[in-house]
Amino acid sequence: MSNLGKKRLEVVLAIATYSIGNGTASAAPTPGVEIPKQIVLTASDVAMFTTIWKIYFHEDLSNKGILEMLAELGLVTLAATGTAYIVSKTTTAIVCEIADWLGAVGWGVAAVIATSITGLFAASWAVYCDRLYCEKEPQLI
Repeated sequence: MSNLGKKRLEVVLAIATYSIGNGTASAAPTPGVEIPKQIVLTASDVAMFTTIWKIYFHEDLSNKGILEMLAELGLVTLAATGTAYIVSKTTTAIVCEIADWLGAVGWGVAAVIATSITGLFAASWAVYCDRLYCEKEPQLI
């Protein structure tokens, strides 16, 4: 397996681990405490994004690196992504709050939604990191 293939496999396993963890945490019934739980889950998402970066580049994200990436992506993309992330977390919190009223079925729905959202954002970040890695480290075919 190539070095890039190993990195991709590690990333997939990391995304699965974080997504399942977020889904499990979201499924736990916490009536009236969804917003603080979403803040903790957001911190977990940040850890996941930095883990994916570290897998590809063997370095921690620095403020300089983040600013360079944001400049490359453009502020419009940043604003759209940030807005989408905030809306998704708010929606998840509302759905989880409603799901608490429905019992076990609702908790399962909340877990599926949270896992899917985490996986979607992580996959988008992984594709971005993969593209950067391939540009910086051309692979022999």
